[in-house]
Amino acid sequence: MAKITITFGVLLILLGVIGYESTGAQALIALIPAVFGVVLVILGFLARTPAQKKRMIVMHIAVTVGLLGFLGTVSGIYEYIRMVTGHVVMHPVMVQYQALMSLMMLFYVLLCVRSFIEARRARD
Repeated sequence: MAKITITFGVLLILLGVIGYESTGAQALIALIPAVFGVVLVILGFLARTPAQKKRMIVMHIAVTVGLLGFLGTVSGIYEYIRMVTGHVVMHPVMVQYQALMSLMMLFYVLLCVRSFIEARRARD
C-alpha cells in the first residue's frame, strides 16, 4: 500500500498544480489537493519500513488523511452533478477539480480498506 499511497500523493500534487495553473496562478485554494498529496507522499515513504507495527500506524494515518480529503471535497461531486444538469455554478473549473479530488480520495480509501481486510484475513 505504500506504493499506492505515494502514487495517489503524486497524482494529487499534479491535480493541485494543474488546478492552480488553470486559474492563472490566482487561486491558492487550488493547491489544496497538492497539500494532501505531499502528506500522502510523506506517509507513503514512511510506510516503506520493515517494522510491521510502524507500517500499520502510518497507513492508518494515511487512510484517515484520505478520508478527511474525501469528506472535505464530497460536495464537489454534488456541485458537478448540478453543473452537468444545467445549473450555474460559481467556478466550474474548480468544481471539476474538487469532484475529481473527491473521487480520487474515495477510491484511495476503498483500496486501503480492502488492503486492511486482506491483511487481517492473512493474519488469521
